[in-house]
Amino acid sequence: MNYIGSKYSLIDFLQDTISQVTGYKNGNGMIFGDLFAGTGIVGATYKQNGWKVIANDIQYYSYILTKHYIENCPPIDTSLIDELNALEGIDGFVYNNYCEGSGSGRNYFTNSNGRKCDAIRMHIQKLFDSKQISESEYIFYLASLINSIDRYANTASVYGAFLKHIKKSAQKELILEPLPLIDGPKGSVYNRDINELCREISGDVLYLDPPYNTRQYCSNYHVLETIARYDNPELSGITGLRKSDDQKSKFCSKRTVVETFDDLIKHANFKYIFLSYNNEGLMPLDVIKKIMSKYGEYSFYTKEHRRFKADKEENRNISADSTLEYLHCLIKR
Repeated sequence: MNYIGSKYSLIDFLQDTISQVTGYKNGNGMIFGDLFAGTGIVGATYKQNGWKVIANDIQYYSYILTKHYIENCPPIDTSLIDELNALEGIDGFVYNNYCEGSGSGRNYFTNSNGRKCDAIRMHIQKLFDSKQISESEYIFYLASLINSIDRYANTASVYGAFLKHIKKSAQKELILEPLPLIDGPKGSVYNRDINELCREISGDVLYLDPPYNTRQYCSNYHVLETIARYDNPELSGITGLRKSDDQKSKFCSKRTVVETFDDLIKHANFKYIFLSYNNEGLMPLDVIKKIMSKYGEYSFYTKEHRRFKADKEENRNISADSTLEYLHCLIKR
């Protein structure tokens, strides 16, 4: 997924730095925390390297993706992919609310892809509710749908708005593609407030990748959230945001981020803590240093990172093509 804040391109930098600071070359049964999991790429990488991973994200679509990567282990029966791809489309919630042909006025997917997404989503639920597939299989198929449908979205990468005309990639027929199964120790995945969860868990290495700015993930990925939950929410406005949204992060507000971050570091029961943040984030770098230094030995590493762009350069005033990514390190007392 083309995801805001994705660490896919930085994974080597993260692994090399964490290994350098901790001296840990592989998991050997140790516990790795990935508590702003996003698409799950960091936790999945550490699971593959032998770590037992504890992952978390407040967004439910992220929880489903990460639960597949971290809790599902081979073998799992994936034989229903062809059956799901062969389903006829249905006029369900996705078509009725996110496709122009339904009269919703929204243009997130073509009519055929919206209907096909509804058919697959409803069939997966029916199979699970009737106990024809296990929870692990349900998570696998649902995560695969979330990952697949995103490739056909008629957006400029995020769901804050849809495009007026259907772009080429969105015109293609939706094909459900299976996500890979990660071989490694089975971990645990949560869908909770991170500051509450951190008081209840412990481990060896904690990796934190919070939002850096005021863009709320619940707004940018609300369509994926609804497909994951399929809870028929009340929608509002032209973009169809979920009306009852309780997933706003305190890390996206300048008023609350510093106190919330301090509380998180204070209560995190991990020997090593690593924080990804960039030089344009809401928290000034000297504030991060001051907070982390209160609780142990602090250092940081940097790497230039290509800026995430959700639309074309000519549509926005962009000062630079890249930002400086900081990996703040704390050896906790």
